[in-house]
Amino acid sequence: MSQISQLQAMDAGTRRREARTVIASSYLGSTIEYYDFLLYATAAAVVFPKVFFSGMDEWVGVVAAYGTFAAGYVARPLGGIIFGHFGDRLGRKNMLIVSMLVMGIASTLIGVVPGAAVAGAWGAVLLVILRVCQGIAVGGEWGGAALMALEHSESGKRGFAASFVNAGAPTGAVLGTLVMGAFAALPNEQFLAWGWRVPFLLSFVLLGVGMFVRLKVAESPIFKAALEQEKAEQQQTERRQAGQTNVAARREIPLLQVMRRPKTLIFTMLAGAAGFALQVVLATFSVTYAVSKGADRQGVLYAFAAASFVSIAFVVMGGRLSDKLGRRPVMIGGLVLFIIYLTPMFQLLSSNNIGLIFVAFAVGLMIHSTLFGPLAAFVSEQFGTTSRYTGASLGYQLATLLGAGFTPGIVAQIFKDSGQDTSAVVLYLAVMSVVSIVFILLTREPKNNDLQTVGS
Repeated sequence: MSQISQLQAMDAGTRRREARTVIASSYLGSTIEYYDFLLYATAAAVVFPKVFFSGMDEWVGVVAAYGTFAAGYVARPLGGIIFGHFGDRLGRKNMLIVSMLVMGIASTLIGVVPGAAVAGAWGAVLLVILRVCQGIAVGGEWGGAALMALEHSESGKRGFAASFVNAGAPTGAVLGTLVMGAFAALPNEQFLAWGWRVPFLLSFVLLGVGMFVRLKVAESPIFKAALEQEKAEQQQTERRQAGQTNVAARREIPLLQVMRRPKTLIFTMLAGAAGFALQVVLATFSVTYAVSKGADRQGVLYAFAAASFVSIAFVVMGGRLSDKLGRRPVMIGGLVLFIIYLTPMFQLLSSNNIGLIFVAFAVGLMIHSTLFGPLAAFVSEQFGTTSRYTGASLGYQLATLLGAGFTPGIVAQIFKDSGQDTSAVVLYLAVMSVVSIVFILLTREPKNNDLQTVGS
């Protein structure tokens, strides 16, 4: 009996329990990975300019720190290719375990990198190397977690199931910002000397928790069924040809399957780019901007954490809404609302009032969540089973590179060059959003795609 038939033969209660276990594991794993990855974003906004780029003009140091932040996004497509290849060949579960291990070790080591006062420029070099390792790990983590949730869920609930993977991003941001905010209460000298390092060192504890949970989940039944189908078809071919060629050797490389349809990859990348640009501006530049206007650093971090907590439910709601209305309408609606909101958001952030700053973050993240929730399903559903890990990972990570990787540095430079005028920043983000809207419209609606299709 095939893996799909076995799953269908289970009673409804057993199927739901298995799906809930996998979704919970994907959510937890994504939360831990994004705690590590986005913790770096917070540190890049409030710590690294002073620790690794001291002696520079304030905004030059910020741009330099955001440059190291971008290194992780540059590495994410590479992680998507590497982990996607083996995930499409060997299975989703094993690659998720490896990606979590890489992320946990790299994040822990960031906590012991010496600053410029001790190591000079070498501190920044080590920071970039470890940031690249983080990027490779996240590049592999997201695709596997999204596919495990997607491929274990019932038709008509895929957007809801996959949205939990993206909900791990704000959850990780909450966790990381709360921990960093707690240590930001230290006197400034102590915080910059050692306090900021503790949240990174705690990554090792989270790694142990995540590995324990992840080892207990089952492999995707759709992936197993696809391998069985390929093997059966290959054996029939070999019998007809009286050949003994190894089955794995005959399989086309997953990356080549994806590249045979480059339009799908390119459109997916451009459709998702603006969502990541808006997300990373909220996590980095907006925090720096609010603090530069005189707001208390710890208060701003806690306001962002509280707003991120509120947004978690909206990510899941966005995914659920996309199961009813389609991925494209929900994502386009979120982008249009964000364009309208950009100008009042920066006005609230400059108020030097923590309550209003919380409102700025909360509304921004709630709007963003409506497009972020459906994104995991939107990207993953574009590709066939035996190349889905590679295609989804590469498309998603290229979108993060284009939309988020360089955006903090670009936005900070635009802000600096314009005489600290946020209207130039608003225009840049609005143009990116319009580009993504166009490519969402050009991309096919994937809500009702058949996930059991083997090819790309």
